[in-house]
Amino acid sequence: MLNHKVNKTIHLQLLMAEGCSDCENAKQIINEIKNKFPYLKLQIEEINITSLKGLELAVEHSVMSNPGIIINGELFSTGHLNQEKFIDKILTL
Repeated sequence: MLNHKVNKTIHLQLLMAEGCSDCENAKQIINEIKNKFPYLKLQIEEINITSLKGLELAVEHSVMSNPGIIINGELFSTGHLNQEKFIDKILTL
């Protein structure tokens, strides 16, 4: 049984860079998940890692590769996004 809370918003911050193929892949995975699990309230914020906010978040969370994925204020992953682990994580929030 899934432990999802329909009324809870999940805040995703994506630290991304232009021309980053892993960043585009992460966006595609997240969009597929939004369509597959429409009851999830995903609030997605795409942040350019070279912007002031992006640099601050990258330093705060020790992001060394793109994309950096922050879920509800906690670093989830950097680099290539593992779809299975991501789904497992958001479905248990």
